[in-house]
Amino acid sequence: MSWQPSEDPILGDAQTCDALELVIVPRTRDLGDGFLVRRALPHGKRQMVGPFIFFDHFGPMQFISGRGMDVRPHPHIGLATVTYLFDGAIMHRDSEGNVREIQPGAMNLMTAGKGIAHSERTPDVQRRDGQKMLGLQSWIALPKGSEEIAPSFQHYAADSLPTITDTGFTARVIAGKAFGKASPVSMVSPWFYAEVAVEAGTTVPLDPDHEERAVYVVDGEVEIAGDRHEGPQLLIFRPGDAITIKATRNTRMMFLGGDALEGPRHLWWNFVSSSKERIEQAKEDWKTGRFAHVPNEHEFIPLPE
Repeated sequence: MSWQPSEDPILGDAQTCDALELVIVPRTRDLGDGFLVRRALPHGKRQMVGPFIFFDHFGPMQFISGRGMDVRPHPHIGLATVTYLFDGAIMHRDSEGNVREIQPGAMNLMTAGKGIAHSERTPDVQRRDGQKMLGLQSWIALPKGSEEIAPSFQHYAADSLPTITDTGFTARVIAGKAFGKASPVSMVSPWFYAEVAVEAGTTVPLDPDHEERAVYVVDGEVEIAGDRHEGPQLLIFRPGDAITIKATRNTRMMFLGGDALEGPRHLWWNFVSSSKERIEQAKEDWKTGRFAHVPNEHEFIPLPE
């Protein structure tokens, strides 16, 4: 598709005005030690958008010198995680031996498959000096035939991802295809993810080709068919309609979605699976220490009671 701006949807036209299926205002949760997140997915009215089954927005927050984020080692199955930052840095370590400092704009895709454990902590330098933190973590549910694949980790620096720039508009294609460009990230099912920054008064199109799609307004405000939506909100659209989004203020958004999976998923703690029995097995595996250890980590998060 072309990424050039197009005309706004026509107010009163059923095809354009009824394209917005659901608006989700993320609910705030405290993960401990005052670390607050806004959770958009899963939601009571919608479990997934494409394969996106979990969507957390953390920050903006300021860590003072000597403080930081410490997400102790914990397990996953049946999903892939995407940690995407706008500000700050996170040190990723996992049971496959991957160690990577996650920086703003980089793509970090950890595929759990049959099982992986990982930790996410503030790096030493940023813990010493303090840092601002703003980012997103998403989980991508795997297709039934790929739920038990081998775990893996992919990292692509910000400058290695496709970008699009025009007057009042920039975008980075994090995964899949968007705005006529394709990310180099390998995936086991079709999905897409893009960061989009738009200046006030500028319009940007949402590709109608994807089966399921949504826009997460991180900050700012957009107008669609005469209705305004202020961030943070997740806007989920029906398939097939051409959508034009107009920023009424300087706005940062994430475009996301992809092909729907073949059915719903069971989600318990950090485990995702098409099988309840597989979830029970993962619980027992973590409880009895059968997950591989994260090197250089001596803590863990116990199984919730």
